[in-house]
Amino acid sequence: MSANLKYLSLGILVFQTTSLVLTMRYSRTLKEEGPRYLSSTAVVVAEILKIMACILLVYKESQCSLRALNRILNDEILNKPMETIKLAIPSGIYTLQNNLLYVALSNLDAATYQWPSDSQELDSKELSAGSQFVGLMAVLTACFSSGFAGVYFEKILKETKQSVWIRNIQLGFFGSIFGLMGVYIYDGELVSKNGFFQGYNRLTWIVVALQCLFPWSHPCNSSYFPIWL
Repeated sequence: MSANLKYLSLGILVFQTTSLVLTMRYSRTLKEEGPRYLSSTAVVVAEILKIMACILLVYKESQCSLRALNRILNDEILNKPMETIKLAIPSGIYTLQNNLLYVALSNLDAATYQWPSDSQELDSKELSAGSQFVGLMAVLTACFSSGFAGVYFEKILKETKQSVWIRNIQLGFFGSIFGLMGVYIYDGELVSKNGFFQGYNRLTWIVVALQCLFPWSHPCNSSYFPIWL
């Protein structure tokens, strides 16, 4: 039974990772009228949705009691500021990685992104050497930073007894802050001109939902796990 569950989980993870990569790639190369959605805002929206999902899970674990939920959030987050601040480091790295994913998939085909090596362009269009270099460096940076963030976060989990849901809320909180900083620095003018949700369509929301439900299951971050495990 345990072995079957492991294989089932592995199969779901492989399917999700592949679908996320292909969907993100398609969403970044799809040509439509109007401005393309900003990847920096998509990262922020995914973090906010992740916080909401984890709060709902904590609410369910607290027997659907708002009073119990409020007590848990206060006791485990607000009243433990030093424990919460520890999550700022891996959260910042994960936020950087999520942005690098969009950079990589905007400059590489899905096959090259999945495994950094020489490959032919799937859509038969050749990418410039500069674009390939930028995309490849984005993948490599995400891969190397992932190792440190994964080990650091695993250390935190082993040292404390807080639930994974609480830790994800803390990660999402800092991730939202770092993400908003990125939006302001890199896309502030575009947001002011066309709005935060410019270019969003059904496909964009599918990408955001996949990142929200499985935020660290991409190939560069195998040391982590999706929030439902």
